Amino acid sequence: MDIWHNIKKTFGKANSLSRLIYINAIVFLVFLVFEIISFLFNNPDIEAAVLHLFAIPASLKTLLVRPWTLITYMFTHKDIWHILFNMLWLYWFGKIFLDYLDQRKLVAIYFLGGISGAIVYVLSFNIFPAFTGMVHDSVAIGASASVMAIVISTAAYIPDYSINLFLLGRIKIKYIALAIFILTSFMDFSVNSGGKLAHMGGALFGFLYILNLRKGKDIAKGFNRIIDFLATLFKPRKKMKVSYKRPVTDYEYNKIKSDRQLKINQILDKISKGGYDSLTKEEKEFLFSESQKKN
Repeated sequence: MDIWHNIKKTFGKANSLSRLIYINAIVFLVFLVFEIISFLFNNPDIEAAVLHLFAIPASLKTLLVRPWTLITYMFTHKDIWHILFNMLWLYWFGKIFLDYLDQRKLVAIYFLGGISGAIVYVLSFNIFPAFTGMVHDSVAIGASASVMAIVISTAAYIPDYSINLFLLGRIKIKYIALAIFILTSFMDFSVNSGGKLAHMGGALFGFLYILNLRKGKDIAKGFNRIIDFLATLFKPRKKMKVSYKRPVTDYEYNKIKSDRQLKINQILDKISKGGYDSLTKEEKEFLFSESQKKN
């Protein structure tokens, strides 16, 4: 119980960037557990069944009955190198992003970039002849589209920001982002073409988001309103405390009134000797509140 309490406490104190990384790590560990269970029971169907609950299908018909996969796929990884590189890029570029923009924008770009990548992936598999016959069995997982959206949006917002790279010296972030995009989205396109198409969708959203933001338009406002609404649904409501006070006696009332008047007289005496500026902040506030009562 202490471990679970500590995890909840750490997650609660973390910023949005850390929380995104934590969620990805937790989902990865869950899949690792199911992978071990599948191996021990010599039943790969167990792992496959869980994967299909999280992965986004290329088939539109399947997607209609599993719409939640538009979100879950972007937190799902099976390969250690896949999650490692995604989280490293997310952390490095996310840290720079948060130096210039706020956490709400980071979360919005992560989710909407991931959804954009999913849309490009699904539409491409249903439009282009190269994927004919692959649609019904193809699924996609990984945070790559979301991460690419953050990489490109960061570079688009501060293109001349420089990073000191080992053996290469200082290089502007726009060139680093461009290199990452080309290497992960175009090289060996026939290998993991679905993932590469999702990268493009995420990158496109990241670029368009900053393009609109520079014009004074936040295209993620609607998404943030939905998140705020959902947050209020799950936020525990404070219990209303009802307290009962006994009536004040005439003696107590007169005593309070006398003490208040005495304090007013002391403040007025202080003003007559040293002026209004000689009063403390508390004395000024008290005098103001008393004058409002009389009005």
